[in-house]
Amino acid sequence: MSISHSSSDSSSNSDLAPVDEVHQPPPGCENLAFLRSLMSDPAETATEAIQAYIISNHDGHMSEYLAERDKRLKFITGFAGSAGTAVVTDKAALMWTDPRYFIQAKKELRPEWTLMKMGVLGVPNEAQWLCANLPEDSFVGADPKTIPYTLWVSMKLELEKFKINLIPVTRNLVDLVWSRDRPKAPLGMITTLPKEYSGMLSSEKVQAVRSKMKENGVDLLVVTALDDIAWLLNLRGSDICYNPVFFAFVVLSNRKVHLFIDEKKIDLAVRNHFNKEDLPISLHPYDNIYLFIKRAVESETGGISKVWLPSSTNFWIYNSIPSEKRFCECSPIALMKAIKNEVEAQGMKNAHIKDGIALCQYFHWLENEIKSGTVKEIEAAHKLETFRRLDDSYVGPSFETISASGPNAAIAHYTPNPSSNRTLSVDEIYLCDTGAQFKDGTTDVTRTMHFGNPDYFQRECFTRVFKGLAHLTTCKFPTKIKGNTLDVLARKYLWDVGLDYGHGTGHGIGSFLNVHEGPMGISWRPYPDDPGLQENMFLSNEPGFYSEGEFGIRIENIVQITPAATPHNFQDRGFLTFSTVTMCPIQTKMLVLDMLTEHELEFLNSYHAVVHDTLGPILKKNKLNDVYEWLKRETAPVERLSSTSAK
Repeated sequence: MSISHSSSDSSSNSDLAPVDEVHQPPPGCENLAFLRSLMSDPAETATEAIQAYIISNHDGHMSEYLAERDKRLKFITGFAGSAGTAVVTDKAALMWTDPRYFIQAKKELRPEWTLMKMGVLGVPNEAQWLCANLPEDSFVGADPKTIPYTLWVSMKLELEKFKINLIPVTRNLVDLVWSRDRPKAPLGMITTLPKEYSGMLSSEKVQAVRSKMKENGVDLLVVTALDDIAWLLNLRGSDICYNPVFFAFVVLSNRKVHLFIDEKKIDLAVRNHFNKEDLPISLHPYDNIYLFIKRAVESETGGISKVWLPSSTNFWIYNSIPSEKRFCECSPIALMKAIKNEVEAQGMKNAHIKDGIALCQYFHWLENEIKSGTVKEIEAAHKLETFRRLDDSYVGPSFETISASGPNAAIAHYTPNPSSNRTLSVDEIYLCDTGAQFKDGTTDVTRTMHFGNPDYFQRECFTRVFKGLAHLTTCKFPTKIKGNTLDVLARKYLWDVGLDYGHGTGHGIGSFLNVHEGPMGISWRPYPDDPGLQENMFLSNEPGFYSEGEFGIRIENIVQITPAATPHNFQDRGFLTFSTVTMCPIQTKMLVLDMLTEHELEFLNSYHAVVHDTLGPILKKNKLNDVYEWLKRETAPVERLSSTSAK
């Protein structure tokens, strides 16, 4: 099949103002001051002078991980975390983030910025603060291409209650401030993913999506999430670090697949891939998505009655479609992607076995080398990378390894850098949260270890975290139950003594895709698009505890949802449970064994037996005898010292 080009794409979109004009701040002017000067100039905002400007931490696809040129929040505030929103007025500069990043934000925010701790009692959200601090008839501006329509609509309604106007500013003002050395758009080449890894042809996936469109009376589906596009087309890219995705939009009709992309990324191999998978593609320039949709819905001959807009769609696209033609629901691709087919599921298991071999080599090496007092956090992360590279199917990390020693481990999303790079010590806890991309799957694992003599409180906290992990893993639950209903199982044993952790318990994970994948998850808050937990979904299970300035603990496994054996089946709902696919020992010396119940001990010993029996033969075959002896010791069965059963 050939790849066709739309003849209408030669037109430029006059509704979009250029964002790459050279705007330089006056000599000596700070970024924040220059931003405020742009806010007060209607010629720059292309609307009204605005009294407040909202800066999101998203690109036009609502990606969690960003290309360097899209890290606007980091550029303007100094904060490098993945979650945050800034608000700037003529006198205030505030940034909101969630509990995962409180410690990090305090370290990274520039002095002129105020940290707003989301979820803390008495701290208003962005809309509440604006309503309390702006007069009536004020204008609040934001880039409509970097905010999901769901958030825009809810914020607009909140502001309108106080007669404050939220208006689109299509020229991103941070881009204008940043124009001198802002990185260029990435042009990573695209690779194909054959059926031996994907399990389905792209044409089969498109047909399944079209069936969902037909069920819902929809004529067009707008696909903006980059991992949805990569999964649908059986392609992978390298435009964003750690995420094998590429910048593109897809508009799917009943007859055509419209791909909006920089055509320089489409080489002969990709064209042949579409032919081989029997998928005709109409190519369009990347930026023409906005004009294309506008023309499609305005055409009197096109017959477009409904356009499917997933919740990740940016407000600019949403606002270009008349309200009567919008169909706003979770993307059908997101659910198909979340429920792994048999090939993907087996690939995920294989990937975790390969990663387990590398992890065993790493922790064996670290146990020996840490005694020298010369191993630093960054060096340790690099050493793990060398072990992973020994596997030919290894592609790269799935995120930057969190290699954290002592107080750095208390920063949930810590990233070592030259100024924070601690030397690992036998006297401190070491937390390693790391993940890999293999051609057949994605991994994410956290292990917390102490190579000396941990104190009792550290061991107690570790044990309570482990108990939560064990009970969540072994629970049984009805099909399609929402993930937030299970979250308490992981927290209970911390809550019992007044402890907790500030992040979610579990996230979905992609198949050689994004390490964080929706639409489901396990957290104290409901996921807005959670379809309920279903067989062959893969999620993380990662409770933790963090003592600021002292230590941090997290244990993380990836689990597969599998059928559960139960004596009854209430209302024929079908019951499910979790099966662990991560293959790496949990350090038993950190456990207070007398705190464990028989159930918890059985879970631990059974898990370690599987890890030993799975990895042991491979280590011995590869003549890694010293590593095997380490594995054998670390997976040896344990029992309580006392005969009294823990509660």
